[in-house]
Amino acid sequence: MDHNLKKIFITGSAGFIGFSLCLKLLENGKNIVGIDNHNNYYDPKIKDARINLLKKFPNYKHCRLDLTDNASLSKIFGEHKPQIVVNLAAQAGVRYSMQNPLAYINSNIVGFSNILENCRHYKIEHLVYASTSSVYGANTKMPFSEHDSANHPLSVYAASKKSNELMAHSYSYLYKLPTTGLRFFTVYGPWGRPDMALFKFTKSILNNEPIDVFNYGNHTRDFTYIDDIVEGVMKTLYSPATPNPNWKSDKPDAANSLSPWCIYNIGNNKPVKLMEYIDALEKALGKKAKINFLPLQPGDVPDTFANVENLKDSFNYQPSTTVIDGISKFVKWYKEYYKL
Repeated sequence: MDHNLKKIFITGSAGFIGFSLCLKLLENGKNIVGIDNHNNYYDPKIKDARINLLKKFPNYKHCRLDLTDNASLSKIFGEHKPQIVVNLAAQAGVRYSMQNPLAYINSNIVGFSNILENCRHYKIEHLVYASTSSVYGANTKMPFSEHDSANHPLSVYAASKKSNELMAHSYSYLYKLPTTGLRFFTVYGPWGRPDMALFKFTKSILNNEPIDVFNYGNHTRDFTYIDDIVEGVMKTLYSPATPNPNWKSDKPDAANSLSPWCIYNIGNNKPVKLMEYIDALEKALGKKAKINFLPLQPGDVPDTFANVENLKDSFNYQPSTTVIDGISKFVKWYKEYYKL
Protein backbone atom coordinates (compact mmCIF):
# COMPACT_ATOMS: atom_id res chain seq x y z
CA MET A 1 0.00 0.00 0.00
CA ASP A 2 1.14 3.56 -0.80
CA HIS A 3 2.43 5.24 2.39
CA ASN A 4 0.11 8.20 1.80
CA LEU A 5 -2.96 5.94 1.89
CA LYS A 6 -2.04 4.24 5.17
CA LYS A 7 -4.09 5.15 8.21
CA ILE A 8 -2.08 6.07 11.29
CA PHE A 9 -3.35 5.89 14.87
CA ILE A 10 -1.65 8.36 17.22
CA THR A 11 -2.43 8.05 20.93
CA GLY A 12 -1.83 11.07 23.14
CA SER A 13 -2.82 13.32 20.23
CA ALA A 14 -3.81 16.15 22.60
CA GLY A 15 -0.39 15.97 24.25
CA PHE A 16 2.73 17.94 23.37
CA ILE A 17 4.58 15.42 21.18
CA GLY A 18 1.44 13.67 19.91
CA PHE A 19 -0.13 16.94 18.76
CA SER A 20 3.11 18.12 17.11
CA LEU A 21 3.48 14.83 15.23
CA CYS A 22 -0.18 14.85 14.14
CA LEU A 23 0.13 18.41 12.85
CA LYS A 24 3.19 17.65 10.72
CA LEU A 25 1.70 14.45 9.29
CA LEU A 26 -1.62 16.15 8.52
CA GLU A 27 0.22 18.95 6.72
CA ASN A 28 1.82 16.20 4.63
CA GLY A 29 -1.59 14.79 3.72
CA LYS A 30 -1.57 11.70 5.96
CA ASN A 31 -4.76 10.14 7.37
CA ILE A 32 -4.70 10.34 11.16
CA VAL A 33 -6.96 9.02 13.90
CA GLY A 34 -6.03 10.68 17.21
CA ILE A 35 -6.83 9.17 20.61
CA ASP A 36 -6.61 11.03 23.92
CA ASN A 37 -8.36 10.96 27.30
CA HIS A 38 -7.85 14.73 27.95
CA ASN A 39 -6.91 14.10 31.59
CA ASN A 40 -6.31 17.05 33.92
CA TYR A 41 -2.69 16.29 34.87
CA TYR A 42 -2.07 19.78 33.48
CA ASP A 43 -4.40 22.52 32.21
CA PRO A 44 -6.82 20.86 29.74
CA LYS A 45 -7.30 24.20 27.96
CA ILE A 46 -4.01 23.83 26.09
CA LYS A 47 -5.02 20.28 25.10
CA ASP A 48 -8.33 21.58 23.75
CA ALA A 49 -6.52 24.31 21.82
CA ARG A 50 -4.20 21.74 20.24
CA ILE A 51 -7.11 19.49 19.21
CA ASN A 52 -9.07 22.43 17.78
CA LEU A 53 -6.11 23.06 15.46
CA LEU A 54 -6.00 19.42 14.36
CA LYS A 55 -9.74 19.28 13.73
CA LYS A 56 -9.35 21.90 10.99
CA PHE A 57 -7.89 19.15 8.82
CA PRO A 58 -10.44 16.96 7.00
CA ASN A 59 -8.03 14.00 7.21
CA TYR A 60 -8.09 14.04 11.04
CA LYS A 61 -10.52 12.08 13.21
CA HIS A 62 -10.48 12.53 17.01
CA CYS A 63 -11.51 9.88 19.56
CA ARG A 64 -11.74 10.78 23.23
CA LEU A 65 -11.10 7.71 25.35
CA ASP A 66 -8.74 6.19 27.90
CA LEU A 67 -6.42 3.39 26.82
CA THR A 68 -7.40 1.42 29.93
CA ASP A 69 -10.89 1.04 28.36
CA ASN A 70 -9.98 -1.91 26.17
CA ALA A 71 -13.51 -2.55 24.87
CA SER A 72 -13.76 0.99 23.44
CA LEU A 73 -10.19 0.84 22.15
CA SER A 74 -10.85 -2.44 20.32
CA LYS A 75 -14.00 -0.96 18.79
CA ILE A 76 -12.01 1.96 17.36
CA PHE A 77 -9.34 -0.40 15.98
CA GLY A 78 -12.07 -2.46 14.32
CA GLU A 79 -13.84 0.60 12.93
CA HIS A 80 -10.83 2.47 11.52
CA LYS A 81 -8.42 -0.41 10.74
CA PRO A 82 -5.06 1.42 11.01
CA GLN A 83 -1.87 0.12 9.43
CA ILE A 84 0.50 2.00 11.76
CA VAL A 85 0.13 2.86 15.46
CA VAL A 86 2.17 5.50 17.32
CA ASN A 87 1.67 5.22 21.08
CA LEU A 88 2.56 8.54 22.72
CA ALA A 89 -0.16 8.46 25.38
CA ALA A 90 1.29 8.11 28.86
CA GLN A 91 1.18 9.51 32.34
CA ALA A 92 4.29 11.69 32.22
CA GLY A 93 6.42 13.38 34.85
CA VAL A 94 9.06 12.02 37.22
CA ARG A 95 7.92 13.98 40.28
CA TYR A 96 4.22 13.13 40.03
CA SER A 97 5.13 9.43 39.89
CA MET A 98 6.26 9.70 43.51
CA GLN A 99 2.90 11.09 44.62
CA ASN A 100 0.67 8.86 42.52
CA PRO A 101 2.50 5.75 41.27
CA LEU A 102 -0.73 3.89 40.48
CA ALA A 103 -1.56 6.45 37.77
CA TYR A 104 1.58 5.25 35.97
CA ILE A 105 0.75 1.57 36.38
CA ASN A 106 -2.73 2.14 34.93
CA SER A 107 -1.85 4.46 32.07
CA ASN A 108 1.63 3.30 31.10
CA ILE A 109 1.37 -0.44 31.75
CA VAL A 110 -2.33 -1.42 31.55
CA GLY A 111 -2.93 1.09 28.73
CA PHE A 112 0.14 -0.07 26.81
CA SER A 113 -0.89 -3.72 27.26
CA ASN A 114 -4.19 -2.90 25.56
CA ILE A 115 -2.35 -1.21 22.69
CA LEU A 116 -0.15 -4.29 22.22
CA GLU A 117 -3.12 -6.65 22.28
CA ASN A 118 -5.03 -4.65 19.67
CA CYS A 119 -1.94 -4.32 17.48
CA ARG A 120 -1.59 -8.11 17.66
CA HIS A 121 -5.23 -8.93 16.88
CA TYR A 122 -5.58 -6.34 14.10
CA LYS A 123 -2.28 -7.30 12.43
CA ILE A 124 -0.71 -3.83 12.67
CA GLU A 125 2.27 -3.35 10.33
CA HIS A 126 4.32 -1.30 12.81
CA LEU A 127 3.96 -0.04 16.39
CA VAL A 128 6.13 2.95 17.30
CA TYR A 129 5.99 3.94 20.98
CA ALA A 130 7.47 6.50 23.35
CA SER A 131 10.06 5.52 25.89
CA THR A 132 12.28 7.95 27.79
CA SER A 133 15.87 8.79 28.64
CA SER A 134 14.78 8.33 32.28
CA VAL A 135 15.16 4.55 31.82
CA TYR A 136 18.94 5.05 32.09
CA GLY A 137 18.40 5.98 35.76
CA ALA A 138 21.54 5.49 37.80
CA ASN A 139 23.79 5.03 34.74
CA THR A 140 26.86 7.27 34.77
CA LYS A 141 28.60 6.23 31.52
CA MET A 142 28.11 9.00 28.95
CA PRO A 143 26.71 9.28 26.37
CA PHE A 144 23.80 6.95 27.11
CA SER A 145 23.73 4.12 24.56
CA GLU A 146 20.85 1.79 23.72
CA HIS A 147 23.24 -1.09 24.35
CA ASP A 148 24.00 -0.07 27.93
CA SER A 149 22.06 -1.68 30.76
CA ALA A 150 18.94 0.26 31.73
CA ASN A 151 17.93 -1.83 34.73
CA HIS A 152 18.22 0.75 37.50
CA PRO A 153 15.33 3.21 37.04
CA LEU A 154 15.07 5.88 39.73
CA SER A 155 11.32 6.56 39.43
CA VAL A 156 8.12 4.63 38.85
CA TYR A 157 7.71 6.65 35.64
CA ALA A 158 11.05 5.34 34.33
CA ALA A 159 10.23 1.80 35.48
CA SER A 160 6.89 1.90 33.66
CA LYS A 161 8.60 2.94 30.44
CA LYS A 162 11.29 0.28 30.76
CA SER A 163 8.49 -2.26 31.22
CA ASN A 164 6.96 -1.02 27.94
CA GLU A 165 10.19 -1.88 26.14
CA LEU A 166 10.22 -5.38 27.64
CA MET A 167 6.54 -5.96 26.89
CA ALA A 168 7.05 -4.82 23.29
CA HIS A 169 9.97 -7.22 22.95
CA SER A 170 7.88 -10.19 24.04
CA TYR A 171 5.11 -9.27 21.57
CA SER A 172 7.67 -8.81 18.79
CA TYR A 173 9.13 -12.22 19.57
CA LEU A 174 5.92 -14.17 20.14
CA TYR A 175 3.64 -12.59 17.53
CA LYS A 176 6.16 -11.11 15.06
CA LEU A 177 4.69 -7.65 15.74
CA PRO A 178 7.26 -5.07 14.54
CA THR A 179 7.86 -2.55 17.34
CA THR A 180 10.15 0.47 17.61
CA GLY A 181 10.71 2.21 20.95
CA LEU A 182 12.02 5.77 21.01
CA ARG A 183 13.80 7.04 24.12
CA PHE A 184 13.05 10.77 24.09
CA PHE A 185 15.55 13.17 25.68
CA THR A 186 14.08 16.32 27.37
CA VAL A 187 11.75 17.60 24.65
CA TYR A 188 10.90 21.33 24.59
CA GLY A 189 9.38 23.90 22.25
CA PRO A 190 6.09 25.59 21.26
CA TRP A 191 2.90 23.95 22.57
CA GLY A 192 4.98 22.30 25.31
CA ARG A 193 3.80 20.89 28.62
CA PRO A 194 3.08 23.48 31.36
CA ASP A 195 4.52 21.15 34.03
CA MET A 196 7.99 21.20 32.44
CA ALA A 197 10.86 23.47 33.47
CA LEU A 198 10.90 25.78 30.43
CA PHE A 199 7.21 26.60 30.82
CA LYS A 200 7.50 27.12 34.57
CA PHE A 201 10.67 29.21 34.28
CA THR A 202 9.14 31.45 31.61
CA LYS A 203 5.97 32.07 33.59
CA SER A 204 7.86 32.82 36.82
CA ILE A 205 10.42 35.14 35.22
CA LEU A 206 7.69 37.16 33.47
CA ASN A 207 5.79 37.38 36.79
CA ASN A 208 8.92 38.47 38.71
CA GLU A 209 8.75 35.28 40.78
CA PRO A 210 11.77 33.14 41.73
CA ILE A 211 12.46 29.91 39.87
CA ASP A 212 13.43 26.70 41.69
CA VAL A 213 16.70 25.30 40.32
CA PHE A 214 17.52 21.86 41.67
CA ASN A 215 20.92 20.23 42.19
CA TYR A 216 22.16 23.82 42.68
CA GLY A 217 22.08 24.25 38.90
CA ASN A 218 24.56 21.43 38.27
CA HIS A 219 22.35 19.49 35.84
CA THR A 220 23.19 18.94 32.19
CA ARG A 221 20.42 17.90 29.81
CA ASP A 222 20.29 16.77 26.20
CA PHE A 223 17.53 19.29 25.42
CA THR A 224 15.82 18.30 22.14
CA TYR A 225 13.65 20.71 20.15
CA ILE A 226 10.20 19.40 19.24
CA ASP A 227 10.74 19.67 15.45
CA ASP A 228 13.83 17.46 15.71
CA ILE A 229 11.83 14.90 17.71
CA VAL A 230 8.97 14.91 15.18
CA GLU A 231 11.44 14.50 12.30
CA GLY A 232 12.98 11.48 14.03
CA VAL A 233 9.61 9.84 14.72
CA MET A 234 8.47 10.38 11.12
CA LYS A 235 11.62 8.77 9.76
CA THR A 236 10.88 5.53 11.65
CA LEU A 237 7.17 5.19 10.78
CA TYR A 238 7.38 3.27 7.52
CA SER A 239 10.47 1.21 8.37
CA PRO A 240 9.45 -1.55 10.77
CA ALA A 241 12.28 -3.31 12.54
CA THR A 242 13.37 -6.61 11.06
CA PRO A 243 15.19 -9.35 12.95
CA ASN A 244 18.91 -8.72 13.38
CA PRO A 245 19.16 -4.99 12.46
CA ASN A 246 22.72 -3.94 11.67
CA TRP A 247 23.38 -1.71 14.67
CA LYS A 248 26.71 -0.28 15.71
CA SER A 249 27.53 -2.01 18.96
CA ASP A 250 30.44 -3.67 20.67
CA LYS A 251 27.92 -6.07 22.20
CA PRO A 252 25.08 -6.73 19.75
CA ASP A 253 21.87 -7.52 21.57
CA ALA A 254 21.36 -11.26 21.02
CA ALA A 255 17.61 -10.91 21.46
CA ASN A 256 17.49 -8.49 18.52
CA SER A 257 18.41 -11.30 16.16
CA LEU A 258 15.17 -13.09 17.04
CA SER A 259 12.59 -10.31 17.00
CA PRO A 260 11.37 -7.41 14.82
CA TRP A 261 12.13 -5.06 17.73
CA CYS A 262 14.27 -1.94 18.02
CA ILE A 263 15.04 0.74 20.58
CA TYR A 264 16.50 4.10 19.54
CA ASN A 265 17.70 7.12 21.48
CA ILE A 266 16.25 10.31 20.01
CA GLY A 267 17.99 13.39 21.35
CA ASN A 268 20.03 16.40 20.32
CA ASN A 269 23.40 14.74 21.04
CA LYS A 270 24.64 18.05 22.51
CA PRO A 271 24.15 18.30 26.28
CA VAL A 272 23.69 21.80 27.71
CA LYS A 273 24.32 22.94 31.28
CA LEU A 274 21.07 23.94 32.98
CA MET A 275 22.46 27.39 33.85
CA GLU A 276 23.29 27.98 30.16
CA TYR A 277 19.72 26.99 29.30
CA ILE A 278 18.40 29.52 31.82
CA ASP A 279 20.80 32.16 30.45
CA ALA A 280 19.39 31.59 26.94
CA LEU A 281 15.87 31.97 28.32
CA GLU A 282 16.79 35.21 30.11
CA LYS A 283 18.19 36.62 26.86
CA ALA A 284 15.07 35.59 24.89
CA LEU A 285 12.81 37.22 27.49
CA GLY A 286 15.05 40.25 28.00
CA LYS A 287 14.75 39.71 31.74
CA LYS A 288 16.90 38.20 34.52
CA ALA A 289 15.66 35.32 36.64
CA LYS A 290 15.50 35.30 40.43
CA ILE A 291 16.91 31.89 41.32
CA ASN A 292 16.17 29.72 44.32
CA PHE A 293 18.90 27.04 44.36
CA LEU A 294 17.84 23.70 45.87
CA PRO A 295 19.40 20.22 46.35
CA LEU A 296 18.94 17.31 43.93
CA GLN A 297 15.39 15.94 44.01
CA PRO A 298 14.69 12.23 44.54
CA GLY A 299 14.17 10.49 41.20
CA ASP A 300 16.10 13.12 39.24
CA VAL A 301 19.01 12.10 37.02
CA PRO A 302 21.91 14.59 37.27
CA ASP A 303 22.92 14.41 33.58
CA THR A 304 21.61 13.10 30.26
CA PHE A 305 23.46 12.74 26.96
CA ALA A 306 22.07 10.80 23.99
CA ASN A 307 24.18 8.63 21.74
CA VAL A 308 22.12 8.84 18.52
CA GLU A 309 24.50 7.00 16.17
CA ASN A 310 22.04 4.14 15.60
CA LEU A 311 19.24 6.53 14.59
CA LYS A 312 21.66 8.44 12.34
CA ASP A 313 22.91 5.27 10.68
CA SER A 314 19.46 3.77 10.17
CA PHE A 315 17.49 6.88 9.19
CA ASN A 316 19.97 9.71 8.57
CA TYR A 317 18.61 11.50 11.65
CA GLN A 318 20.16 14.97 11.94
CA PRO A 319 18.93 17.17 14.83
CA SER A 320 19.60 20.77 13.83
CA THR A 321 17.98 23.19 16.31
CA THR A 322 20.27 24.90 18.81
CA VAL A 323 19.02 25.65 22.31
CA ILE A 324 19.26 29.40 21.61
CA ASP A 325 17.04 29.12 18.51
CA GLY A 326 14.67 26.65 20.15
CA ILE A 327 14.12 28.76 23.26
CA SER A 328 13.64 31.87 21.12
CA LYS A 329 10.90 30.09 19.14
CA PHE A 330 9.26 28.88 22.36
CA VAL A 331 9.21 32.40 23.89
CA LYS A 332 7.69 33.83 20.68
CA TRP A 333 4.94 31.17 20.77
CA TYR A 334 4.37 31.62 24.54
CA LYS A 335 3.80 35.36 24.20
CA GLU A 336 1.43 34.85 21.26
CA TYR A 337 -0.51 32.02 22.94
CA TYR A 338 -0.99 33.91 26.22
CA LYS A 339 -1.47 37.24 24.40
CA LEU A 340 1.32 38.99 26.32
